[in-house]
Amino acid sequence: MPVVLTPLGTGSAVPTRHRHVSAAALTRESDLLLFDCGEGTQQRLIRADLRRTRLRAIFITHLHGDHFYGLPGLLSTLGLIGYDKPITIVGPENLQRFLDQTFSVSGLELPFEIHHVPIPDSFAGGDVYTADAFTVRAEPLEHRMFCVGYRFEEATRPGKVDGVLAQKFGLNHHSQFEALKRGETIDVAGRHIEPHELVGPRRPGTSFAYCFDTQPCPGAIALARGADLLYHDATFGDAHTHRAAETMHSTARQAATVAHEAGARKLLLGHFSARYREPDTLVREASEVFPHVEAAEELKPYEIVPREAFAEDTVA
Repeated sequence: MPVVLTPLGTGSAVPTRHRHVSAAALTRESDLLLFDCGEGTQQRLIRADLRRTRLRAIFITHLHGDHFYGLPGLLSTLGLIGYDKPITIVGPENLQRFLDQTFSVSGLELPFEIHHVPIPDSFAGGDVYTADAFTVRAEPLEHRMFCVGYRFEEATRPGKVDGVLAQKFGLNHHSQFEALKRGETIDVAGRHIEPHELVGPRRPGTSFAYCFDTQPCPGAIALARGADLLYHDATFGDAHTHRAAETMHSTARQAATVAHEAGARKLLLGHFSARYREPDTLVREASEVFPHVEAAEELKPYEIVPREAFAEDTVA
């Protein structure tokens, strides 16, 4: 199954009639990962037809309200609907204090465990979440307060079986192909067939970088290095470059420069200032630096294409 990103909110600072505040859902098989959780995120999950009971981890970039004020409501609702699996919440270390005080004041008792992975202000980068088939890494970004970005990366995948050779060798069962991919030797008509005879080199897994509320910086480039999709802060256009510098955000052109320098394969722009009713200008300015760019649309699912498939599509 593909890895899919669904932007839930693409606006900056405050919600508007047309945009919601920051949150993005990443789905992989039965897992749902949430990057930021601004006000109203649980309602956006419903609108996107994403099952909240698939939620495994939440990754908060920083403690400006438009990126995490939706947490108490989402967690409370999960408790009310009987969710009982542990949830990991990764974010700045003061996030735990916020949740503890909120739950204390409201008397909320959750029927599931929260595993908080605190990221201190001194954090220099590294893995913050590990599952069987993927990891999430964080790097410090550059904003008005301590802020991190995240990179999701799948483990490498088995190589592809050479179908033509497989047919010549008399292989025609899925179980035989899977055994070869697992590195096992199989017997066909009295012949031992080694995996290296038919299986190509291992393939890189899907990668995704999330860099919101930041000016261009080494951390963003490190997270985006070779990523299949980079979702980057593009709060302003060229006409407001000075404002981007003052608020420590990025212009669309700067986001495209990060994508270009990092060798990312596709760029998705987000975190738009309310002054841009339509993001056409931002896309146009970014595309002058980086060709594979789109403006994120809320609730639209974006399949993240692995790099080898991307390369084939590009040639075609």
